[in-house]
Amino acid sequence: MISPRALALKLLLAGLACAVMLPATASGPAQFQTFISSTHSARAHFSQTVTALSGRKPQVSQGSLSFARPGRFRWVYETPYHQLLVGDGTRLWIFDRDLNQVTVKQLGQALGASPAALLAGDNALDRNFIITDAGSADGLEFIEAMPRNKEEGGFELVRIGLRDNLPQVMIVHDNFGQQTTLNFRQFERNPSLPAELFRFTPPAGADVLGE
Repeated sequence: MISPRALALKLLLAGLACAVMLPATASGPAQFQTFISSTHSARAHFSQTVTALSGRKPQVSQGSLSFARPGRFRWVYETPYHQLLVGDGTRLWIFDRDLNQVTVKQLGQALGASPAALLAGDNALDRNFIITDAGSADGLEFIEAMPRNKEEGGFELVRIGLRDNLPQVMIVHDNFGQQTTLNFRQFERNPSLPAELFRFTPPAGADVLGE
C-alpha cells in the first residue's frame, strides 16, 4: 500500500510533467506585440455587426480587408451595400458606389488614433494608445486599447482577441454607445500584395468631397 506522502509526491511530479507538456498560452499583449512586429502585410475576410444602445436591429455586413504597413490599406464592404475605403499612405479615399460619391481626407488625421491604426498603422502604438491585458475568453487572449486623446480617436476603447498571434475578433465601443464587432476569418500574414491595391482613382462623374 502506497503511503500518503509517496502518493502526494507522485501527484506533484505528475502535475509538473503536465506543466512541461502543456506550455502556457502567451498573454494578449504578448501576442499582439508579436503580431505587430512580425506582420508587414495581411489580408482577411470579416463579418461586422453594429449594435446600438437604442435596441434597434443590429446592422450586419460582410467584406474583406488588406493592408501593408504603414498606412496603406483597402477595406471593402461587399454586403448588404458596397463601400470602399482605400488608404494610399497619404490620403484616405471613401467611395460609396450607390451614391457615386467619393470623400477624401488626409490619412494622418484620419488614421491617427483610429481602430484601423491598431492593424494597419505604424508600430509606435504607445504614442496614441494605452494598451492593457484584458484576460482570456472563448479561447482567445484579449487586449484593450484606449486612445490617449478620446476626442481625436472618436471611440472609448477597442478590444482585440487573439489566437496564435493573429487577431480573431475586434470589438469597438464608440463615443455614442454603439458596439461594432468584427470577426476575422482566413487571416493571412505577410502575403505579397500588388501596389495597385492601395491606389484609387475616382470614377468618371463621381462627386468628390473633401481635400
